[in-house]
Amino acid sequence: MHHWKPPPPLSLSLSLRSCRFVLSFTPAPAMSASSSSEVAPTGPADAIYRDRILSSKLYFDVPPSKVPVIYSSSYDIAFFGIEKLHPFDSSKWGRICQFLIKEGFLDKKQTVEPLEASKDDLLVVHSESYLSSLKSSLNVAIIIEVPPVSLLPNCLVQNKVLYPFRKQVGGSILAAKLAKERGWAINIGGGFHHCSAEKGGGFCAYADISLCIQFAFVLLNISRVMIIDLDAHQGNGHEIDFSNDRRVYILDMYNAGIYPFDFEAKRYIDQKVELASGTKTKEYLDKLDEALEVARNNFNPELVVYNAGTDILDGDPLGRLKISPDGVTTRDEKVFRFARERNIPLLMLTSGGYMKSSARVIADSIINLSKKNLIALDSPLGRK
Repeated sequence: MHHWKPPPPLSLSLSLRSCRFVLSFTPAPAMSASSSSEVAPTGPADAIYRDRILSSKLYFDVPPSKVPVIYSSSYDIAFFGIEKLHPFDSSKWGRICQFLIKEGFLDKKQTVEPLEASKDDLLVVHSESYLSSLKSSLNVAIIIEVPPVSLLPNCLVQNKVLYPFRKQVGGSILAAKLAKERGWAINIGGGFHHCSAEKGGGFCAYADISLCIQFAFVLLNISRVMIIDLDAHQGNGHEIDFSNDRRVYILDMYNAGIYPFDFEAKRYIDQKVELASGTKTKEYLDKLDEALEVARNNFNPELVVYNAGTDILDGDPLGRLKISPDGVTTRDEKVFRFARERNIPLLMLTSGGYMKSSARVIADSIINLSKKNLIALDSPLGRK
């Protein structure tokens, strides 16, 4: 349950997060040990999480024969048809790859299989108590919004639901390394932007965006990251997690009239673009152009994390926007060009999308990126 708080005044072009050092009386929930808006906490906890990152196996060397497209058949969720009780297409990830392979743009042997994020990996962001809460099938059922899951033995829930999610988390974390090395990377999965360190929700059980950025800070010598979140829903999870971290700039463009209505998290969006239900393609793309121009002038990232939900599509039952398939293709191209023009590594996560047509739209968009030479599926060493 999110407690309502008034949003920041409309006259401010940036969030209260950006000027919290001026408004010192503003409450600052989820404060780090540093108790200021400095970049990161220091102290024993910081050392522990650094050690966890440094001992992780999720970063590994990927041979040049592979392209920076990350996928595992383990991503797909299937258990006795119960997954069909949620509108999310839980076989979306596999079908994206099937389309790319069928069209001759991808060889399955060229894709990168990630490792599963271990408990120690997850503890870089999540607390012991949160991870323990996932040992309750009821809690998982609430997070993934499929009530019958609460009746299943937790070992089954771990294997059939949480294991696929942990594989996708491993993919998101590895994507940052590949993006730094190759210029771009696409995790055909991930983008669980409603999950924060202490709370899951909205089909998101692990905070893969927060995790991938924390790993990048430590292992990639990166100190400035931009999240471009264009899923139809507000990315409240990463907003809460980075509420106090000046190294992360968040551009979030979303339908303000749908879930999650997280007014607390909204305070931490650097650049907020709120859309009305029914927004059509031209207006959407015009607003995106304006938003990317503002972002370009406000922040100079060393990595872009692009949360590319397709729940903006016309007809999506949860996104309630009216963007055409071609509009999605154009949107993705604009974001990749934004990064390419400034030579910033970009990783893309597929995130939300609740229609069967989403997989085809994502595959078509990736094919377009290849045809426009924004990614190089035929050249394993990356962009030419």
